[in-house]
Amino acid sequence: MQSSASLDRYIQQVRAIPKLSREEEHGFALRALDGDQEAADKLVEANLRYVIAIALQYRRYGVKLGDLIAEGSVGLVTAVRKFDPHRGTRFVTYAGYWIRAFVLEAVVRSSTMIGAGSGPFRSKLFFRLRRERARLSNLIADPDELIEKLASEFETTPEKMTELLRRLDQREISLDAPAYHDSDATLVEMLPSAEEPQDVIVERQRRRSGIRTRLEGALAVLDDRERLIVEKRILSDDSASLASLGRELGVSRERARQLEVRAKKKLRDELKDFAPAA
Repeated sequence: MQSSASLDRYIQQVRAIPKLSREEEHGFALRALDGDQEAADKLVEANLRYVIAIALQYRRYGVKLGDLIAEGSVGLVTAVRKFDPHRGTRFVTYAGYWIRAFVLEAVVRSSTMIGAGSGPFRSKLFFRLRRERARLSNLIADPDELIEKLASEFETTPEKMTELLRRLDQREISLDAPAYHDSDATLVEMLPSAEEPQDVIVERQRRRSGIRTRLEGALAVLDDRERLIVEKRILSDDSASLASLGRELGVSRERARQLEVRAKKKLRDELKDFAPAA
């Protein structure tokens, strides 16, 4: 999928796949829930267009579009496997969260900001720092003053901010490049093996799956308004304001704040006994 021509053909083929009506989508989802693989495949196929749409939103971060589409497709398959059509949510709405989560993980994983936190924190930091530096660069010409301002906004020291910016700007060296000027050996051939034991990989995947499953269960205790607030205030990389959420829900800003407090309490109560292994 990496060559431009084959990727273009793939995108054209996906866009030519007919969309499903709400009734068709629900019917396939019910069958997929009962283990019908053909129905699950139909759901995946009909929603690949949304994988492409989300992947295109993140192509400017230096990851190949084909890789983003591949990761988003894994998120789509995961969504099909976990979707419960009895809850009344449209599949495309549910799948969008999984697709975006896998695409974002690919972007963050490819960055050189290793060590700058992990999980949702690292993802939010990666994108927020890019946006904030771009905004402030138009207002502040002095590099030192810019770093001081960013450090203040991100509640860290200028020294740590300098390191974060260095990681953000670093460009990774291609491992296919020659190791020496007079040699055909590549850098990848000179690296020691760093493969993890298979049991470590399996355990990490099991732990991540457990965390995701537990979070899904916790979110299920929220009502529609509370879930919307959690998704847009806590789980989103672009946190919505209480005022905007209040307008969307048709309530005051203060009422939106109260709903947020209530939602957080429910989540704390639901997850209080959950302590995932480090």
